[in-house]
Amino acid sequence: MPDQPLTNALVRVARLQRAITGHLLRPLGLRLGQELVMMQLWERGPQSQTELVRALDSDSATMTRTVRRLEHAGFVRVTASPTDKRATIVEATPASQSVRREVERIWAHLEESAAGDLTSTELAGALSVLRHVETNLARAATK
Repeated sequence: MPDQPLTNALVRVARLQRAITGHLLRPLGLRLGQELVMMQLWERGPQSQTELVRALDSDSATMTRTVRRLEHAGFVRVTASPTDKRATIVEATPASQSVRREVERIWAHLEESAAGDLTSTELAGALSVLRHVETNLARAATK
């Protein structure tokens, strides 16, 4: 494998984070990424699918599948928009509240696990570097 230390580290970290998150969400009946949709709905209330796509930097096909699975699981309700016949409104159901605290606990656990024994200065530095890397990658994606 070519020596690309930053890219290799990013891939390894992302793979580990996804694996751990997926493992922790599975008992709740959620798949990886569905918790992001639920957190958005819990925090901001009912939204159109288009708004969810924008807020979560997703694509419409992926969001449609995700919303359909969440609806089938009973975590969201989908209704026609009263103002736009082409749009659908997605809202969290009361049943989804039963997993909300656990999803929040999982995310807190992930944060604590990732931060580990980093000092507050090291954590601030890591966040700064990751934001910079994200900006660099976003710029490269638009070229």
